[in-house]
Amino acid sequence: MTLTILILGIAAGLYMAWNIGANDVANGMASAVGAKAITLRQAVFIAGILDFVGAAFIGCHVTSAIRKNIVDPSVLSDPNTVALGLLAALLAASFWVFFATWRQLPVSTTHSVVGAMIGFGLITGGMSVIRWGKVMLIVLSWIVSPFFASLLAFLMFRFIRNRILSRPDMFVKALRWSPFFVGLTFFIIFLSFLLKTPLGSRLGIGLGTGTLLSLGIAFVLGGIGQRIIRKTILRRGEEGVEEIFRRLQVLTSCYVALAHGANDVANAMGPLAGIYIIYVTHAVSPEVPVPFFLLALGGGGIALGVITWGHRVIETVGTKITTLTNTRGFSVDFGTATCVLIASKLGLPVSTTHAAVGAVVGVGLARGMDAVDFRVVWKICLYWVITLPVAAVTCMFFYKLLEAVLM
Repeated sequence: MTLTILILGIAAGLYMAWNIGANDVANGMASAVGAKAITLRQAVFIAGILDFVGAAFIGCHVTSAIRKNIVDPSVLSDPNTVALGLLAALLAASFWVFFATWRQLPVSTTHSVVGAMIGFGLITGGMSVIRWGKVMLIVLSWIVSPFFASLLAFLMFRFIRNRILSRPDMFVKALRWSPFFVGLTFFIIFLSFLLKTPLGSRLGIGLGTGTLLSLGIAFVLGGIGQRIIRKTILRRGEEGVEEIFRRLQVLTSCYVALAHGANDVANAMGPLAGIYIIYVTHAVSPEVPVPFFLLALGGGGIALGVITWGHRVIETVGTKITTLTNTRGFSVDFGTATCVLIASKLGLPVSTTHAAVGAVVGVGLARGMDAVDFRVVWKICLYWVITLPVAAVTCMFFYKLLEAVLM
């Protein structure tokens, strides 16, 4: 493999990381901005820092070069072919995510890379090398993840409305329930980091231990949180209730940004790591280590994308689907994080993007059908459906172009 492919791969990986930051920042920050828990400028600044930290320091150190095992590695033995295919996949996924961000619509960066890998497999090995069972699981996730997140967010907001917002002494009720909501927030955060990222694997923490540890931390912090809320929030009535949930929402938004950097840096750096290892070893390996400098490069690219263009998709998810308050925004974050956490433990390839949009719709539906702008929702769904085929066809085009120029 030539040095030219490696250099182009580094450029494409950085470009993909930039696109991931620009499009996916809405997963955690859109509801906080829409509910005015933080400003747009604060959102992109906080997300930029946390995405970089998550990517560089707790990101995936070992990832699948043949993304999500979509293409059967046994039929791809030629290192030059694989390196060229990974480069084409990075370029194809990057251009699709860039186009979606320009249109201010959220798409799954993970599924964009998967679609590109399908195109690579089709053009190099034909239909037989694609693991169609994996592809069908992804198609199923288009339906399952938004509906499940929507249901969770819907139920959470209904619970808040029935137990707190509909009561005459709503602030007193909010204070009484505050240990539960603070504890629940920390439980989701710690359980996600202990069970969903490489951090938990390195610490050797399983499901049972992680759950008990998270419950213990949540119980302690729930009590501490209630004391802090009693001392610091002076406003009463609905304003005081929203202030409580505003603080919780800032916390959950920060968690999603940190987790996003840790999990999605592999979408950009996984294929690049494959190209890098092929350049160094002249051999193909399905599982490849991701050097720290690549994780840092990906984190920097994601942070740059958040800061420079992240506002576009935030505006769509945070303000154009439905009107959000802090209680609604907290319900959105709860639905998104819980859906992704449960699905990841079940081995389902769900998209955080799809879950976040579904949760926003669910909270909107809790106030009636008229509270949701379904024109925006249908447009977003259309982009989800065409992500795989568009990324696949674009990858095939780039592969042939690169093959003609470089091989």
